[in-house]
Amino acid sequence: MFLLLVLAVLALLYYLYIKPLWHWKSRDVLFENPIPVFGNMMKPTLKMEHITTLIHRMYNNYKDSPYFGILNFQNPILVLKDPKLIKRVMVKDFDVFSRHLAMADEKIDPLWSKNLFSIQDVHKWRHLRATLSPTFTANKLRMMFDLMQECAKNFTKHYLEQEDEVFEVDIKDAFRRYATDVIATTAFGITCNSLKDRNNEFYIMGLDASNFDGIRFLKFLLYSISPLLTKILRLGIFSKTVSNFFRKIVSDNIRMRKEQNIIRPDMIHLLMEARKGKLKKEKSEPVDLEADSFAAVDESEIIKKETDWQMEITDEDITAQAMVFFLGGFDTTSSMMSFAIAELAVNPEIQQKLDKEISDVFENTGGKIKYEDINRMKYLDMIISETLRKWTLAILLDRQAVKPYTIYHDNGKQPLKLNEGDVVWIPTYCIHRDPAYFPDPEKFDPERFSDERKHEIKPFTYLPFGAGPRNCIGSRFALLEAKIALFSILIHFEVVPTKKTILPLKLNEKAVTLQLEGGFIFGLKKKKANMGNYLIC
Repeated sequence: MFLLLVLAVLALLYYLYIKPLWHWKSRDVLFENPIPVFGNMMKPTLKMEHITTLIHRMYNNYKDSPYFGILNFQNPILVLKDPKLIKRVMVKDFDVFSRHLAMADEKIDPLWSKNLFSIQDVHKWRHLRATLSPTFTANKLRMMFDLMQECAKNFTKHYLEQEDEVFEVDIKDAFRRYATDVIATTAFGITCNSLKDRNNEFYIMGLDASNFDGIRFLKFLLYSISPLLTKILRLGIFSKTVSNFFRKIVSDNIRMRKEQNIIRPDMIHLLMEARKGKLKKEKSEPVDLEADSFAAVDESEIIKKETDWQMEITDEDITAQAMVFFLGGFDTTSSMMSFAIAELAVNPEIQQKLDKEISDVFENTGGKIKYEDINRMKYLDMIISETLRKWTLAILLDRQAVKPYTIYHDNGKQPLKLNEGDVVWIPTYCIHRDPAYFPDPEKFDPERFSDERKHEIKPFTYLPFGAGPRNCIGSRFALLEAKIALFSILIHFEVVPTKKTILPLKLNEKAVTLQLEGGFIFGLKKKKANMGNYLIC
């Protein structure tokens, strides 16, 4: 009996931890030798190297292959390299790859599983996407512009009050606070000043929800090793404190709007209208190509044609959308702004050229900056676009097959068959640093996105906000938020390196997310020119 038990345990261990090691070899897919339990993820797990370093090495090792295989613990992942194949997966064959890999059970963590990014039910996702899409039209962003600008002015005014002419600032922390204020006012209708009230609840909860170290890192790790175990243990992504905070904020907000008949052009209002069946589809606005950001992504035809918007929307659904919107601004957008400032600090000639554009716009408008003025700043957009190229925050895009799929090859090689549930990764970080698409990729060169050169960028090699129907719905919101902040700072300050700045800029291999080694400590040097009018206009 004991022998049978031992054999059964050994058979189980073989099935769980040994058999997956040969998954890609059996399919004739190039791969790097994995090890039991970890697969290819031992070094990132032990924080010996960043996951982008691992994927980049493998990406370069298999230059002539359209894809390669990786083992995320026991889970096989197909990593796509060929832009044509990426287009098929993200756009042409969206009906097959229509969802992201689930990271939490809906019954255990509804705020994570019900948001627009994570939702698994494609039918419900389409309705929800169509419902939220009007939040980010040009008209709505134009309405939000003044709210964002007020946050940026408060942000800049705080630093102008510093006595020193040159002083150190943790730029990442500063931008997180700015992003907190922007999201609080534009999505929740709540006014914050996170630089003065440094421990306000919005900021504290944002820190908690976006912290992927410690306990949350272990949760993601356990999910990668055994999704079933996380379900048995009922482990959610967010803490109860964070979840309950956002539930209360949204429920109080909804109640107040109903009682006082408050109408704001934001996400919560749109979802409340959809719940009452009063939401009407807006006419699609023509995109001003001259003023549109190169990095922005458009809504897909699938969503534009969506007409049946009737769906049950609960307070929990509204909370889930508001929360993921908050997290996107708090961490991702603040990181984009931080990397932009870092590059400007170490590339003074680029900063000087941007300073000239900012000064010209300021003088031409008399300091009364409008939505259209920011959007027509070409060099500012080139800098943001290049920041997202070199330091793309969406380092890996994932898609999961909802039915079997076959990848055919032009060279006569045997087709590769994928099963329902198989996952593919698009290694955005690696593609953006591929010299075949972006010569001298380590160089920060905004001119790549000039009118004269941007046509050279090959389709599906620049994916900062994804592509296809499941691209980032808030790309234009994030870009506008970043541009307003950079404009406001650089009117009054020159950004310079400090003694704490590690040069050249390098990736922090021990961080879970994309961070600079040594952090984002830079100096703000007050300019002598008086631009004070901008703070009171």
